Amino acid sequence: MKQILQSFKTGVTELAELPSPKVKAGQVLIQTTRSLVSLGTERMLVEFGKASLIQKARQQPDKVKMVLDKIKAEGLMPTLETVFNKLEQPLPLGYCNVGKVIAVGKGVTDFKVGDRVASNGQHAEFVSIPQNLVAHIPDNVSDDEAAFTVIGSIGLQGIRLINPTMGETIVVVGLGLIGLLAAEMLIANGCRVIGYDLDDKKVEIAKSKGVIAFNPLKGNDAVKFVLENTNNIGADGVLITASAKTNQIISQAAQMSRKRGRIVLVGVIGLNISRAEFYEKELSFQVSCSYGPGRYDDDYEFKGIDYPLPFVRWTEKRNFQTVLQLISSGKLGVEELISEHIPLNDFEKIYGDIGNSKSIAVLFKYNEDSKPENSIVVTKKELQAGNGVIGLVGAGNFTKMTLLPALKGKNAQIKHIVSSGGVNGTVLAKKHGIAQSTTDYNLVLDDKEVDVVMITTRHNLHADMVIKALDKGKHVFVEKPLALNNEELEAIQESYSKNKGSLMIGFNRRFSPHTQKIKSLIGDSPMNVIATMNAGAIPPEVWVHDMKIGGGRIIGEACHYLDLIVFLTGSKIKAVCMNALGENPQENTDNASILVKLENGSTGVVNYFANGSKSYSKERLEVFSQEKTLIMDNFIKTRGYGVKGFSKLKTKLDKGHKAQFGQIIEKAKQGSIELIPYEELINVTKASFAAIQSLKEGKWIDIE
Repeated sequence: MKQILQSFKTGVTELAELPSPKVKAGQVLIQTTRSLVSLGTERMLVEFGKASLIQKARQQPDKVKMVLDKIKAEGLMPTLETVFNKLEQPLPLGYCNVGKVIAVGKGVTDFKVGDRVASNGQHAEFVSIPQNLVAHIPDNVSDDEAAFTVIGSIGLQGIRLINPTMGETIVVVGLGLIGLLAAEMLIANGCRVIGYDLDDKKVEIAKSKGVIAFNPLKGNDAVKFVLENTNNIGADGVLITASAKTNQIISQAAQMSRKRGRIVLVGVIGLNISRAEFYEKELSFQVSCSYGPGRYDDDYEFKGIDYPLPFVRWTEKRNFQTVLQLISSGKLGVEELISEHIPLNDFEKIYGDIGNSKSIAVLFKYNEDSKPENSIVVTKKELQAGNGVIGLVGAGNFTKMTLLPALKGKNAQIKHIVSSGGVNGTVLAKKHGIAQSTTDYNLVLDDKEVDVVMITTRHNLHADMVIKALDKGKHVFVEKPLALNNEELEAIQESYSKNKGSLMIGFNRRFSPHTQKIKSLIGDSPMNVIATMNAGAIPPEVWVHDMKIGGGRIIGEACHYLDLIVFLTGSKIKAVCMNALGENPQENTDNASILVKLENGSTGVVNYFANGSKSYSKERLEVFSQEKTLIMDNFIKTRGYGVKGFSKLKTKLDKGHKAQFGQIIEKAKQGSIELIPYEELINVTKASFAAIQSLKEGKWIDIE
């Protein structure tokens, strides 16, 4: 399929050929007929992409601080590699999509194949969209008109926050597409609307819709104009839909407001607010969030959990439906806002000079005869079956920034890369010479040329994917964790016992030269190991904290150090006991310490902390045995004390990924990728589950 992408690194916009997405549970697959170009938003994205690295940094000072902290902790080159990898990731453009449903995911009850729908889908021939971001189109609303649904909802949400009543005067600052739609909806709500813009064409359109509109460049002072048209009372509300860096707009909004007036920001402006202007009038100010309640809430958008209507009357989906009802009833006219229709293949007509475009609304038209294809050939290459041919499943940050760079120069034969939307996988396939990009995992499983399946998806998908791959006789590498609970683990063990394929978890740290050096110096005697991870805080809404999706950070990340202790001691874990920070430690697995008993009498401590400074080393390992002490700092430096003939080892940051994947490639040619004994993989996985159980029950938990 064809989809419009924009590079954050260069600003170049392209019409890319990608595999079509597969419909997911809770989603509908839509074949696009129209999509609307949001000139304001998309112009900002394109201009940001075209900006120099210095200009990008100036626009994102918070990101600069994060980069500086990362340089302190991990060094300059690893940080630069991360930054440039981030910039190379293209951004899909568009969020106003119309089409027909061609497939329905599991659990969807509101839609059926053939329905005409509006959604926040991108400029792509096929999109898979969660059901709470899709709305039915009334029969008397055309596809052209329905394309205004989502962008109209942005204006509608701003109106809801202003909470206008019939007869009030509301000022709309900026008569671009959102401003014009908002102004007409305010009129439909019984309000008197004053609007202004610097573009005469937009001002004339607003006047034709009943707005008292003017251009401040034509001699009208914005504040005086509003005061004169409100008997010097001022506006009841000001809706700012403009996009400008100046602080003048927020100041003018305050000056033109009546006492206790309301100001709502939908656009992007400077926000250096004068306290005096707001204090004297006791003004209220609020920033509107996109389409409405539910936006950026994964439970609502991706899990399909709706907010109860009696408590949250207007969600983003219900805002979509309202805009469509207004169009259907004739209270919101949008066809006159359409500047031009452009076939998708001619996308450069709008993006080639988007900064100077005077259009109000541009619609892309799509070829309705297109058929979804879940796989495309990216690089033509001959592969040697039975010689470690790889199917790579997952194209997220780990694959992009760690796995594929680690495989560089290893003669890895990667035939497929699977990604859910097709964008990430195709970009990585082009960069790393991967033969095919696909959105269909089953295609990899059914390919007899594929010997090794590498899984780097979200954690909740690991167990099922591992089982399916083992059942197909594949060798399976899975980035930690192997599973999220004992039930999943037992199912994997059953599949492993029945099939010939080998299994490997991405416990890369045991392959680091620092870990290998410590292992060679410390011997096999009982020892004490203290492993500390200064992991850094992750916002609570991020998926890794969801026990059903990410499994939490102990199961998902601290397992690395449980494995490291098993490797260094040469012994399996016998029992664990975990405690966490705070009055309710069961709710704080981000800041926890795990005591570990090993079968050979060794002991370990895993400290997993999220409340430390990001400028401090992220990982630290201390080993004590036979009057020897070895201290590893962030996989960059290891020092020895009391160790004859050794004082220190210093390298670039090396967590063992290159060594791990290099050995996997070589071992795959011999018919196995099991670099870590299967029993140890299972033992460490069980120990991570036991740590959570210990925290809940407040006692030591034995590992079966």
